[in-house]
Amino acid sequence: MTTSDTFAKPYRTSEDVHQAAAHHAWLTEHAHPLRQPPITAVHDDRIDFAFIHGRHTLIADLLTVATVLGRAHAAAWASDLHRARLTTPHPLPSGHVLADFVTPRVAALRRRHQAGLATTEQLAALEPLLEPVPGTPVAFYKDTNPRNVLITAAGEPVAVDVDDLTLAPFGYDLAKLLVTLSMTHGPIPVGYFTAALDFYNESLSEMSLEPVSLTQFLGHADLHHLLTLPYLGTGGYRHPWPTVRPALEDSQ
Repeated sequence: MTTSDTFAKPYRTSEDVHQAAAHHAWLTEHAHPLRQPPITAVHDDRIDFAFIHGRHTLIADLLTVATVLGRAHAAAWASDLHRARLTTPHPLPSGHVLADFVTPRVAALRRRHQAGLATTEQLAALEPLLEPVPGTPVAFYKDTNPRNVLITAAGEPVAVDVDDLTLAPFGYDLAKLLVTLSMTHGPIPVGYFTAALDFYNESLSEMSLEPVSLTQFLGHADLHHLLTLPYLGTGGYRHPWPTVRPALEDSQ
């Protein structure tokens, strides 16, 4: 339900409500560069958010969103996630956790394979991404697709929908935005693709974090491709990733 000043988002269970509220609170505390709609009330079956007047993210917004996302990831790492590991759920003060990176994605890929959407060879090619080196710096994933980042009239990104917050490597959430923008609107100009990563990495450098290489970034994108396959043809996803994937060499 939406009014002029409130958006009420329903949830299946009260546990889902409290988990989403815990994710929102954690982002507010630790990823403050990422603006969210304030929560105005929490009920057993829904959360009331302050209504945000904005539109979905477009390719022209990519560099702005990449900068904000990089700063949010770096801030969360400095504040809390420097203690996290990609293979272990991360505890929250509420008693909830941020799911680890590996477990839910391995399970999802198995489902894609069983459904005939992914080959054994494709899964094998992505295995290194799902066997992270111990000590790999940890960011978060909040499903940054074009519909989950609203752009206000002032051009400010506002993140919505934090239901599926998990741990993730740096660059993974930005790759989701690139993949889903491409699947929605068609091929992104190569300059925008590489500039988005450059702007993101510049935000990381402010915290003296290592940049994400183009090879890593494209690997994250290919993983998103397999995970997004069941939604092709729905939600605006019209272009299969293999038809819009940029042909780029690693320059880093």
